Amino acid sequence: MKELTVRHPQRIYHLIFTCLCLAVFLLTGCLPTDLASGEAPAPFTAQPTPTAGPTPTIEPTRPVYSPGELVDYIAQTGDTLPVLAEHFNTTVREIRQANTFIPLDATTMPPGMPMKIPIYYQPLWGSAYQIIHDSLYINGPAQRGFDSTTFVNQQPGWLKNFSEYASGQDRTGAQIVDLIALNHSVSPRLLLALLEYELGALTDPAMPAGLDGFPLGEVDLSTNGLYRQLNWAANALNNGYYGWRSGGLTALNLPGDLLERPDPWQNAATVALQHYFTLHHAEEEYRRAIGPEGFAATYAALFGDPWAVEAHIPGSLRQPDLRLPFLPGLPWAYTGGPHSAWGTGEPFAAIDFAPPSEESGCVLTEEYTTAVADGIVARTGPGILVLDLDGDSDEHTGWTIFYLHIAGEDRAPKGRKVQAGDLLGHPSCEGGLATGTHIHIARKYNGEWVLADSTLAFNMEGWVVRNGPVAYQGFLVRNGRQIIANTSSEQSSQIQAEAR
Repeated sequence: MKELTVRHPQRIYHLIFTCLCLAVFLLTGCLPTDLASGEAPAPFTAQPTPTAGPTPTIEPTRPVYSPGELVDYIAQTGDTLPVLAEHFNTTVREIRQANTFIPLDATTMPPGMPMKIPIYYQPLWGSAYQIIHDSLYINGPAQRGFDSTTFVNQQPGWLKNFSEYASGQDRTGAQIVDLIALNHSVSPRLLLALLEYELGALTDPAMPAGLDGFPLGEVDLSTNGLYRQLNWAANALNNGYYGWRSGGLTALNLPGDLLERPDPWQNAATVALQHYFTLHHAEEEYRRAIGPEGFAATYAALFGDPWAVEAHIPGSLRQPDLRLPFLPGLPWAYTGGPHSAWGTGEPFAAIDFAPPSEESGCVLTEEYTTAVADGIVARTGPGILVLDLDGDSDEHTGWTIFYLHIAGEDRAPKGRKVQAGDLLGHPSCEGGLATGTHIHIARKYNGEWVLADSTLAFNMEGWVVRNGPVAYQGFLVRNGRQIIANTSSEQSSQIQAEAR
C-alpha cells in the first residue's frame, strides 16, 4: 500500500562542534516469521537543544516554495543527511552547502540541531501534525521497567481476560503484546494504545465479537486471530517507520485511490502510524486517526505526553568494531544481502551467512557462529540468541546483535559473558522459515533496528554491507574487493574471517 524502494545564507549562532570522533555450500535463505559495547560518542553537538514538549495541534500550511529555497528544520532523532535529502527532494551536497558546520564524517544528526535545508516543492504533501516521538515508538530505553501485565490488569477492558495460543503456548493478552513488542522491537505501550484505539481493549469490558477472525481488518487466512492480527499490524508499522527512516517510502496510498506524500518535516513514528491507518480505514477515519483527536489522544490518555521523552539516537552514532560471525580458516558464503530483520519488508537490517557443507538444505553442521564483539548473552529462544554489547543484559539499551537460526544444542546460555570470537552455537534452520542451514544477523541500537546499508552501514572486519536492487541481494565491499550475496554459494560469495 505504499511506494517503497530499497536503495537502498544564514549564520547559525551558539553552535559548537567537535570531531571525535573450495567447498560446496548449501542453498540458503531465511524469513523470520513468528518470530553493545560502550556508549556511542557524539562527535558534534548543538546548543541550545529544545526540550521535548507536546506538538502544536494547529497544522502549519506549507507554501509552494521556490526551487532551492532554504527552510528551517530542527534535526530529529535518527536523521541522516541522505534521508533528509530524500524527504526534501534535494541533495546532500546542497544541504552541506547550507550547513557548512556539519563534519564530513557525521552520521546521525544531533537531535535539536537547527538546520537550513534547500527544498524543492512536491505536490500532495500530507498532514504536518506529529503524533508521537520516535523514542516512544521503539521498544527502547523509554520502555525499561514497563510491565504490560500489571498495566493491563489495572484497566477495566476485556484484554485482561483474553488469552490465545500464540507461538507455541497459551498467552494472555498482555503476554501477546510483549511477545510482538520484543520480536518487532515496537513499544508495548504503542501496541496497547493501538488495541485501545481500534478495539477498546483497555476500557471496554465487553469482549467484541470476531476476535478469532480479522479484528484489525487484514483479511488473510494467515492472519486470523488477535495475535496474528497484531503481529501483522506491528509489521505494517515497521514498514512505515523504517521506510521513512531509509528514505525509501515516498508516498502513501490512501483510501479512494488517493495519493499523499508524507510532509518533509515528519518523523518516522508518525509516518509509521499514517501508513498503518491507510491500510484498512476510510479516508475520514484515516484523517481523524492521524490528527490530534485520534491515536495521539488515545495514547496521551493512557500513557501521558507522547513527546515527553529523550531522544534515543544521539548525534554521530558510531558502530563498535565488529568481527565476522564465524571462525577463521574455512570460507563461509554470504548468502543473503540486506533483508528484513524480523517479519517481511522493512527494516532491511539483516544479512545471512552459511557455513561450508557438502550437502544443501537444512543439514546439521559442526561449524559454529561466533561473537562479533565482547558482550553478554541477553536472550535466547527458538533459534534466537541476542548478544548485548554493553553488558547490562538489557535489550532496550545500547548496541545489541540479533542472531537467528542458532541451533538449541550447544548454544551459549543466557547470561554467559563472551569475548569476540567465542563460540555461540551452530547454524541451523531453527527459529523461522529457512531453505538451508545458515545464520541471520542484525543490529539494534537502543531498541531501533539499524539498517544494514546506511550512514551506519554494517561493518565487520572492514567489510561494509551494501544493498542490492531487491531484498537478499547486495554486496560486501572492502578495499575495492566485492563479495556478492548468492544463495547458491558460488565462489564470488565466499568470504573468510581474519585470523587473530
